[in-house]
Amino acid sequence: MAAHGDYVVGGPDPVWWRRIFGEVFGTFFLVLVSAGPGVVNQRIGDEVISRTAAVVAPGLMLSSIILFMGACSGAHLNPSVTLAFALRRDFPWPRVPSYLAAQFTGAVTAGALLAGLLGGHDTAGLTLPGPGIGTPLALVWELILTVGLLSTVLGTASAAQNVGPMAAVAIGGYLALAGLWASPLTGASMNIARSLGPALVYGQPKAWWAYLFGPLLAVPVAVGAAKMLRGPGGGRISRNTAQGTDH
Repeated sequence: MAAHGDYVVGGPDPVWWRRIFGEVFGTFFLVLVSAGPGVVNQRIGDEVISRTAAVVAPGLMLSSIILFMGACSGAHLNPSVTLAFALRRDFPWPRVPSYLAAQFTGAVTAGALLAGLLGGHDTAGLTLPGPGIGTPLALVWELILTVGLLSTVLGTASAAQNVGPMAAVAIGGYLALAGLWASPLTGASMNIARSLGPALVYGQPKAWWAYLFGPLLAVPVAVGAAKMLRGPGGGRISRNTAQGTDH
């Protein structure tokens, strides 16, 4: 096992509770801003939040979260990101279940808060296939979009292209740009927790398997592309980025 600050990578982590809280906290705010615009529009009416604002806001929120707590947990906030880092050998597999549980906890909590404060709705704020887009096609689009997102995450975390705080701009920017053109197709989720957490709260898990299997299938594709571009993972810089540097 390789040394990582004052603890051993893969061994006990003295601030593990802080990393888990960070994933719950960060995912909560990301999902709140992602699902919130649809719920607000349904409650207030008149489309007070435009589609452009609704897809740019999560990108800006993601950038902010990466900047304020990326050093704590790595700011994964997305099951596919955690799995990609683990498959790339930048994140220990034994810690994956805790991160996934934290991300779903944050997503469900955000959905529950929206439901509790703004009331029930039909499908507002959920990610669903657009008109004329069947569930299989939605799965393909979610796979493609998520490959792009994971490639941005893995690329900016690598020793070959580590850009420090600018990674927040790149990753948040990708999320917003993908949403600007692809949200009419699938909602441009690219995040299993973002889609399934609120859907479970509202009891509307429609087309759920597109938003589960699309992002999951994107993981090995993106990791394979990263290996082709930069070789194997597991380097010091990418490990530090994936696991957080606070200790």
